Amino acid sequence: MRNHNQTGHSSLDGVALFSMGLVLLEVLGSVYSCPRVCICYANTTDCTAVGLLTLTPILALFDQNSLILLLSHNNLSSLAMFNFSHLELLDLSQNHFSTLQPGVFSGMTSLCWLNLSANNLGMQPVTSDTNSSMQVRQAMNGNQGLTKDVFKGLWQLQGLDLSCNSLLWLPKGLLDAVPRLTWLSLASNRMATLDRVTFEPLVGLRQLQVEGNPWECDCRLRDFKHWMEWLVHRDGHVDAMRCSLPGDLEGRDIRSVPTEMFSMCSEKVDNEGTSGHGNRPSRPLGRVSSNEECIHQRYRPVRMRRAHGTQIVAGVICGTVCVLMVVAAIYGCVHASIMARYQREMKIRGPSLMAESGTKTDLEDRHMLASDSPDGTPPEGTSGSIVHGYCISSF
Repeated sequence: MRNHNQTGHSSLDGVALFSMGLVLLEVLGSVYSCPRVCICYANTTDCTAVGLLTLTPILALFDQNSLILLLSHNNLSSLAMFNFSHLELLDLSQNHFSTLQPGVFSGMTSLCWLNLSANNLGMQPVTSDTNSSMQVRQAMNGNQGLTKDVFKGLWQLQGLDLSCNSLLWLPKGLLDAVPRLTWLSLASNRMATLDRVTFEPLVGLRQLQVEGNPWECDCRLRDFKHWMEWLVHRDGHVDAMRCSLPGDLEGRDIRSVPTEMFSMCSEKVDNEGTSGHGNRPSRPLGRVSSNEECIHQRYRPVRMRRAHGTQIVAGVICGTVCVLMVVAAIYGCVHASIMARYQREMKIRGPSLMAESGTKTDLEDRHMLASDSPDGTPPEGTSGSIVHGYCISSF
């Protein structure tokens, strides 16, 4: 009886241990396994182009220790807040996001790179009659899919791709939450102007991509031009920022536009029309600011003015040196020509001058010898001829 009880207890203990093992394996499998539709390798969860409509199918088996999550080329249109604190790279490109909630990335405190390219964050969809002029105007001037707090909590973010999103402008304060950003792409959007204030928090920015936008190179873009020159001065890089308006600057990089063309711009432009200061652009796309908005020249830093003065002085000095070198070269050529001509004349006249000089000397010598003899005849023994004062005897 006692043995039977011991056997029963042993069986129960074995079943309990087996059950606990199954539970433990299930828990470990759920933590470290890979979502069925994804591919997992080296701290990377790759769910590219698997037709996801939401993230629900992958959340249950998603490895919380993954560093890279690739979700591009899916059909995602909304994103909830997730606590992916270990994630360092998130690729959401080529999806259908038209809006992102404020603070949606706040749980991703370690995120360094975020790719939101090729979505539709620039304009919320118009659900009613799209032919209505009121609806079109509201779509252009209304809310965008990006709000100023959308990147809240991303203090470690270094790279942000917002290209190909049909963005019309950037909300004021959008980049305040990402001060460590070093790489930013705004290429291939629909922006006509940018506000310098929006970019001033990015003290560590090294590369900015802005090509492919219909930039209007008027007074509203003047301050950003100065900021861009400051970025390049700090060894930063900005790709081509080509003007679409006004017509005489079309296709020209704004960096090649002389600063003097903005010399009549007022320091304070109407805040309603400045990108980033308001919640919407104040003027229809394509309209160029009138000259009435341009009054005074913007104050330029002392160091920049001194630099221009130094360039002017250096230019004057270099010009003077070049003129002196040209004058010296001309003088040398003229002097060489005169000397060559003189030498040629001396070669031509040389033999005749020597012959005339020799004849005159012989006559003088003969007269001197004749005057020395008593009878006026040359002395005896001077039967030779006398040439240049020397008596040449014939043997």
